[in-house]
Amino acid sequence: MIERKFVRQNVKEAQIQEFITNNLKNVGHSHTKMQKTPMGEKIIIFASRPGLIVGKKGQNIKQLTKTLKKRFELDNPQIEMSEVEDPNLDANIVAERVTDMLERFGTAKFKGIGHKIMTNVMNAGALGVEIRISGKIPSARAKSWRFYMGYLKKCGDAAIMGVRRAKAQAKLKSGIVGVKVSIMPPDIKLPDKIKIAEEKQETKDSGEEKKKDEKENEITQEKAEKKEEKKKGRKKKEIKEKPEEEKKNGAEN
Repeated sequence: MIERKFVRQNVKEAQIQEFITNNLKNVGHSHTKMQKTPMGEKIIIFASRPGLIVGKKGQNIKQLTKTLKKRFELDNPQIEMSEVEDPNLDANIVAERVTDMLERFGTAKFKGIGHKIMTNVMNAGALGVEIRISGKIPSARAKSWRFYMGYLKKCGDAAIMGVRRAKAQAKLKSGIVGVKVSIMPPDIKLPDKIKIAEEKQETKDSGEEKKKDEKENEITQEKAEKKEEKKKGRKKKEIKEKPEEEKKNGAEN
């Protein structure tokens, strides 16, 4: 019974997320998260342009809360907006931009669209990017075009967990065109990446230099002490010789 309850909750969350993504198109929607609170359900929407989702005086959000409450039988849904820091590194937003530009300009300029968005992603700091556009482009036969730049993992845990992937569809006159985007972010931790501990070597070198300086200072201090001792010995000899000379001079007188 408990397992069925958890399954129902997860299915409900997936349906809510799908409903929000279908309603928020061409607005820079990235993804949604759901959290349960004592007050009710908290829905966080991540987007690049939250002002368009909110609308004038919050009309769009009010309408969205009403539809969610009626359709999914939520007690007290609370919607919060969160802005994406860098939309060029978000795969969902990039895929949405590609589909939007294809619907605007058509299939004639699909190469320019692919190269432009690819350069924007790389300029944002991504390690690698891959954009696949498949459909009736540019002829009547279906083809698949691949735009690739940088370094992108294809297998392993880094490819599964680290690489950001997204899919989108553009509805054109010739038919539906599919878009797949894969982005390798700059903050990914690669297993084959090795860092050389330069700071530790510097500390060792600095420690050795300090030891050398200390030894040199000790040697210089010893030399100075020896010189001072020699000077003191000479002064004592001179003091002893002076009274003997005075005695001789007195005897002669």
